[in-house]
Amino acid sequence: MSRSLRLGILASGGGTNLQTIIDRCQDGSLDASIALVLTNNPDAGALNRAREADIPTICINHREYATREDFDQAVVGALQAAGVELVVLAGFMRIITQTFLEAFPQRVINIHPALLPAFPGLHVQQQALDYGARFSGCTVHFVDSGVDTGPIIIQAVVPVLPDDTADTLAARILEQEHRIYPRAIQLIAEKRVHIDGRQVLIDPPSPPTEESLINPGLEA
Repeated sequence: MSRSLRLGILASGGGTNLQTIIDRCQDGSLDASIALVLTNNPDAGALNRAREADIPTICINHREYATREDFDQAVVGALQAAGVELVVLAGFMRIITQTFLEAFPQRVINIHPALLPAFPGLHVQQQALDYGARFSGCTVHFVDSGVDTGPIIIQAVVPVLPDDTADTLAARILEQEHRIYPRAIQLIAEKRVHIDGRQVLIDPPSPPTEESLINPGLEA
């Protein structure tokens, strides 16, 4: 049996994506183990989720560091001490620096609740509604030095409904986040993911689909 991929999960909030990853590791559908859950927020709900699953945790409060680089160096040290191989950002509300990326080259991934490259940054569900977008969704991508600009691994599409609010749209997107984030991690664990410039190649390719989504739908 191959050795499972050692994950370091970084979270700042409630940790619902963390919980999904914990569940998938426990049921054996994800060939990975969580070596450390790290947060910058001592009140993060993610800490309780990790402790309930007997996963090691650490809180490194960014307010105690003079610069982003100093904070990132402390985070990197904790992750390296835990033997982390892949860093998974799960609602981690800090922009990481080159210090971090150089320590884990092409080994940091993030999930964003929009169809990148559309609507990077914050408050993206409201941005989609304000713009009149017909579709939204979520994206798992590698992290680079930009904000939500790294190569895309997998995406899920969610229609924007006429009566949607930012909260209802976010809830439906979150359901898809819980599906595609473990899938992206599993592809990496299987060593099937390769980066070629801006393209993420899956080897062998996943079965293609020719399905099209149209919103509002065409009349019969």
